[in-house]
Amino acid sequence: MKNYNMQIVLKSVFLLCSIFFVLKGNAQQLELLIDDALKNSPEIQKFELQYGIASEKINEVNAIPNAEFSVGYFVSEPETRTGAQRFKVSAKQMMPWFGSITARGNYVSSLADAKYEDIVIAKRKLVASVSQSYYNLYANRAKQKVLMQNIELLETYETLALTSVEVGKASAVDVLRLQMRQNELEQLKEVLVQQYLGEQTALNKLLNRDKDIVVNVVEELTIPSETDLINTENLSLHPELIKYDKLYQSFEQSELLNQKESLPMIGFGLDYVNVDKRPNMDFSDNGKDIVMPMVSVSIPIFNKKYKSQTKQNELQQQEITSQKQERLNKLETVLDKAVNDRISARISYKTQTKNLKQANDAEEILIRSYETGTIDFNDVLDIQELQLKFEMNQIESVKTYYVQSTIINYLTG
Repeated sequence: MKNYNMQIVLKSVFLLCSIFFVLKGNAQQLELLIDDALKNSPEIQKFELQYGIASEKINEVNAIPNAEFSVGYFVSEPETRTGAQRFKVSAKQMMPWFGSITARGNYVSSLADAKYEDIVIAKRKLVASVSQSYYNLYANRAKQKVLMQNIELLETYETLALTSVEVGKASAVDVLRLQMRQNELEQLKEVLVQQYLGEQTALNKLLNRDKDIVVNVVEELTIPSETDLINTENLSLHPELIKYDKLYQSFEQSELLNQKESLPMIGFGLDYVNVDKRPNMDFSDNGKDIVMPMVSVSIPIFNKKYKSQTKQNELQQQEITSQKQERLNKLETVLDKAVNDRISARISYKTQTKNLKQANDAEEILIRSYETGTIDFNDVLDIQELQLKFEMNQIESVKTYYVQSTIINYLTG
């Protein structure tokens, strides 16, 4: 099962990376960031240590009770026919009922198996978190690039406006409005730079490294022409649900252990009594030491404790079943929302692409109007604002598509 779960994690990473891209220049590949995060994450190391502790407990419980040894010295020596008793040595070993130790080991092993699922879940979540942070960085950097292009475009318009002012075809107000618009875009760009640094810190900390390490992102992302098929049946194999199955099995093992512990315990022992010889007497058993093997049985006559444990196990199994169904409902809801949001992102991307083309056509018409000596800089600002809006929405659609893809792969990968 452990190998199977690891295959699920690797498959999840592969599915995420399969929709990714080859980064340009010296840009870091997302799959390398994911690999570093999986290797260095203190959270995953924490769960691995917890699993190691849970596994080690198997050796702890696969042990029989301590042997009992006792020594007694007779202050007042009792006289027997064969002589006076000097001291007594006893040894005793209690043994659980047949199969009790095995049942105890199986129970602890089932708890360790459930704890292992925490590692698988943490790895999946880390892959999704790194990917989403990366796409946030991409969207931020892409928006900065768009703002720079728009600022440069406004500078060109400002030059045209100054020329028009000189020939009396525009007013100084038009120039000031263009400059104010540039100031607004500069402000937006500076805010994005600070947001980028914050997101970069978040990603670096997911990789457990210095927050100031520069993260390079891909220059351009587009939405694929075809969407990969989603196998919703894989949702039933999600480690969050498998963990509930493991917990259910642990309570089954707990009940088997409870049944074994409600049975008697058998003890084996030996008493040795040292006997002094009787003085001035000669007979065959004079001073003969006493050796007495013993067998004892510990019977749980008052067994309310075990009946109560049985009832608790039954109730906890019912609780686990309800929790699993509740979690499955939530995962199905999240999956359905992610699928629909991804479809919506594709629709939005197409719409923004169409709108952007029309805005660019309108811009060309304005430029031609300037050549004929007529240009309305109010229209210039309106078109520029529309272009910026469409480009920003387009970037947001791309980011949404890939972020929702990470959620889908987290659930079905």
